Amino acid sequence: MLELSSTNIVQITLWVLIGFSVITWSIIFYKSWMMWTISRNNRAYAETFWVASDLSAAAALEHGSSALGRIAGVGFHALSDGQGQRSTLELSGDLQSILERSLRQQISKERKALEQGLSILASIGSTSPFVGLFGTVWGIMHALQSISAAKSASLDVVAGPIGEALVTTAIGIAAAIPAVLAYNFFIRSIKLAEGELEYFATDFLNLAVKAGLKANTGEE
Repeated sequence: MLELSSTNIVQITLWVLIGFSVITWSIIFYKSWMMWTISRNNRAYAETFWVASDLSAAAALEHGSSALGRIAGVGFHALSDGQGQRSTLELSGDLQSILERSLRQQISKERKALEQGLSILASIGSTSPFVGLFGTVWGIMHALQSISAAKSASLDVVAGPIGEALVTTAIGIAAAIPAVLAYNFFIRSIKLAEGELEYFATDFLNLAVKAGLKANTGEE
């Protein structure tokens, strides 16, 4: 009964590590597709935004399909609301401060959306080797029990448990390496994307200041 339980625990450890690996690669493919889509949409919106004749023309663009568009949309919304009756704390202060705060908050929201899933990669990358080590230790314990029961240390007695132990170590490392590499890659990509958002928000603010912090949002 003890031998069966030991074998089951090692097998469960293996399946946990395989599950970690499946989750890791699922996140990698999803985040890669997401980052590519965001980059493409931002590039398309930026091209449309910068060929607009003025802020009023830019305000009429569709803003919801890209991160840059959402930042611009929030900026135009802040300009529109800030010129009205400021009866809430959200709209307190001068118009430039309202605009800066709105742009900063939207950048923070976009960054949080980009960071989704990274904590899972970090957790898998840091815990997988230890899960594999747990399987290794348990396999060695199983081998020692087999040696004690058989009163022999021959290869046919210890090969199976030791082999299971080494496999869990290998799979633990195999699950951790892609997670760590992907985490570092996406962190760098997100920093670059956030920098692009901040540059755009700064340019938008400068354009609004030059235009007297006024824009026709197309609403009557």
